[in-house]
Amino acid sequence: MADRKALVVDDEFHIVQVVAIKLRNNGFEVITADNGADAYTLACEHKPDIVITDYQMPGLTGLELIEKLRSTPETAAIPVIMLTARGFAIDEQKKEKLGVNVCLSKPFSPREVFQTVEDVLRQTAGV
Repeated sequence: MADRKALVVDDEFHIVQVVAIKLRNNGFEVITADNGADAYTLACEHKPDIVITDYQMPGLTGLELIEKLRSTPETAAIPVIMLTARGFAIDEQKKEKLGVNVCLSKPFSPREVFQTVEDVLRQTAGV
């Protein structure tokens, strides 16, 4: 079993699959969801080391998901990478308030996502 766990959330199946495969190939256990509501439940249940979420999703948006994660003591400290479509930039104040570690614009490469995950986990571990 993998020693690191990632939750990948996006309503576009192909994005979830591409990111999940890259992370699994690099030793992560990957949990996936296609909406923010399911992702919140999974995060509370599995306590992932990192969450990678889309910005725009039905149900709970990525921002709403992060707000819920931050307001729940068991999930408040989980680092988050936000995936955004072009033109959906999050202003720095909002990003800082919600504790979004990094925003990546779509399209992105799986390698870029994996490297960002590694960087964020290293930074949050204080290494």
